[in-house]
Amino acid sequence: MRNRLKVRGKLRSYLQLPLLLGILLAVMNVLIFMINTEAGIALCIFTVIYLGVVIFTMLLSGPAISSELISFATEYGQIQKQLLKDLEMPHALLDEGGRVIWMNHAFEALTEKDKLYRKPVDNLFPQITRDRFPKEGEVTDIEATLDNKDFLVRLKRISLQDMALLSDMKKSDDYNGYLIAIYLFDRTALNMALKEIDDQSLAVGLVYIDNYEETIENIQDAERRSMMAVYMDTAINKNFSSIDGIVRKTEKDKYLVILRKSELKTLETERFRVLEEVKKAGSGTQTSVTLSIGVGVDGLTYAQNCEFARNAIDLALGRGGDQAVVKSRQSVSYYGGKSQQKESMTRVKARVKAQALEEIISVRDRVFVMGHRNGDADSFGATVGIKSACSWIKKECHIVCDDVDASLKPLVDMYRNDPDYEEGTLINSAQALEMAGDNSVLVVVDVNRPTITECPDLLKKCKSIIVLDHHRQGTEAIENATLSYVEPYASSTCEMVAEILQYIHDGVKFKGVVADCLYSGLVVDTQNFTTKTGVRTFEAAAYLRRGGADVTRVRKLFRDDPVDYKAKAEATRRAEIYKKCFAISSCPSEGLKSPTVVAAQAANELLSINGIKASFVMTEHQGKIFISARSIDEMNVQLVMEKLGGGGHMNIAGAQIENSTIEDTIELVKNTIDQMQQEGEI
Repeated sequence: MRNRLKVRGKLRSYLQLPLLLGILLAVMNVLIFMINTEAGIALCIFTVIYLGVVIFTMLLSGPAISSELISFATEYGQIQKQLLKDLEMPHALLDEGGRVIWMNHAFEALTEKDKLYRKPVDNLFPQITRDRFPKEGEVTDIEATLDNKDFLVRLKRISLQDMALLSDMKKSDDYNGYLIAIYLFDRTALNMALKEIDDQSLAVGLVYIDNYEETIENIQDAERRSMMAVYMDTAINKNFSSIDGIVRKTEKDKYLVILRKSELKTLETERFRVLEEVKKAGSGTQTSVTLSIGVGVDGLTYAQNCEFARNAIDLALGRGGDQAVVKSRQSVSYYGGKSQQKESMTRVKARVKAQALEEIISVRDRVFVMGHRNGDADSFGATVGIKSACSWIKKECHIVCDDVDASLKPLVDMYRNDPDYEEGTLINSAQALEMAGDNSVLVVVDVNRPTITECPDLLKKCKSIIVLDHHRQGTEAIENATLSYVEPYASSTCEMVAEILQYIHDGVKFKGVVADCLYSGLVVDTQNFTTKTGVRTFEAAAYLRRGGADVTRVRKLFRDDPVDYKAKAEATRRAEIYKKCFAISSCPSEGLKSPTVVAAQAANELLSINGIKASFVMTEHQGKIFISARSIDEMNVQLVMEKLGGGGHMNIAGAQIENSTIEDTIELVKNTIDQMQQEGEI
């Protein structure tokens, strides 16, 4: 069939206007006939002649006009095509499969491909894949690189339905063919300028000497004491001045540092070498010198960078010191943290915190205390200790406890069956949320991460919150706490609570069952006084023993079930010695009431193997893979677990992995160890 060009739009109206006027003239002729016959006849003759001329002209000139229009469109299309070909912006067309079907000269020159190139575009730009193609009516922007140049690639979808030009070409409603037009915008110079501006932006750092007073006091010679202070000061100034940083001493053990972001990246690459160099400056002293560094960067203002630095230094100190923390708007990074935490010999902080806790509780109507989910002896013992303190100062107190683990049930039953037990002390989360009011205070023990507390919603319900914990702080923390007492050097929260009880209301007097609960947490977290045990740990144990703690009764509470004992032995049998110093194993969970507890015990057992620096035991529980990580003093397992989304202490840590298997988790742990060794973190 012969195709005819169909004229549309304003051009069609313009060409048909004479004919429409002729029809209007014929209508007027009829009206004039009714008024005057002679005039009507004259107008009729004129109308016939007019219409004849118009029709003759349209029939005669129609093909010529069509030819002219086609010629114009062809010439216009050629000009447009040439303009696209010569366009300085790289431009190309892709088919539905992502293959290049046309490109202009700029695109050819950029990619060094000829016009016959018909391969998929992801061969040139791996970032441009079919799943990133825009949908109809959308435009997609993708960042891509080619030959060390940065480009913004703009993708636009062109429907083939809208490209029909001939009048007899019918559109199909179910035809969805399309092309993808891509345009490349060179962003190399812009990105270089932005990077230069970003590198020149300022970062704020706070540097604290962790144990300055103890180090200086342990040096008897006055001259050596002065020399040590000079050495530490020189080491800090030298390291930061060498990277064009400004260092100002604000106190005898505190420094303010201003440096460029580009130099901060150098420090991060070197993993804050200053931490180790300051230790060398203090070598030979009775107490090793360590630093805590907090850096704020990428804030919207200098004041915000300073606030980030303060948050970072709080994190570094809360995690035990001897490390650097870099905080930005997007993330928090940790460096160092390889030293054992040093126990503070003074109890001044414990006394101050105890007095503050007593003042807060005294003005509140009701007290709630809770630990972490899947509570253990330390968290439960600490809650019982706080309950005892509240009873001593005559304040209503409730312990929030939902599910009791099988390993903890004997301790809870012992407390609940005590003759002095107050009915209604142990409540669940729903009851706590119903009872909590504006004048209630919440005491959180043995945890500082809000998402793993027994009842996270209770944190929002209570306006006054007190945090008592001995775990190193991570990125996630309970915000806006009225009182926060986090001491990573402490062996357990029960140790901290035992110290606090001695300073509340001239010393809290409690029954033997309360002492047993606190002593149980102390024993479990120190693994029978073999891990993280200091002078203050034994002093707390002695205080609890004087308060009526029965060592034999506590020991009987934590004897192993035969099934648990066999599972622990099986985990030991399965152990694989990885790289001659890491023990990695899996613990069976079938038939176990508390597989995570058994896995933790198995991890402790594996440390008895000669040459083992750290142990990792995996077990499946509640649809997740739980990892128990343990070490003695040669490795910080918390850093490893943080890489996997967990946390804990330097020697005791753990993580939970979802949507995984035991085998995959073991490989994940191995890969994490390999990566950290390559980066120098282990």
